[in-house]
Amino acid sequence: MAATMIRVRVKPNSRESSLAQVSDGTWLALVKSPPIEGRANRELVELVAEHFGCAKRSVSIKSGTSGRLKLVCVDKGG
Repeated sequence: MAATMIRVRVKPNSRESSLAQVSDGTWLALVKSPPIEGRANRELVELVAEHFGCAKRSVSIKSGTSGRLKLVCVDKGG
């Protein structure tokens, strides 16, 4: 039940959705959704869950919900 914390920079309104690790250890998430009414955050949770092979309920945004730089927790155990 190891939880992993990752730092993610989000770029909303992108042409395509993707998640990739950058050389400095942070992650870059390109999401199609606009940052309105939490849509970009929901798409980010889906992207992270898909990438790490876990359920969406196992991914949570710990800080930065209203900014572009977010701290995301991935609970691989549940």
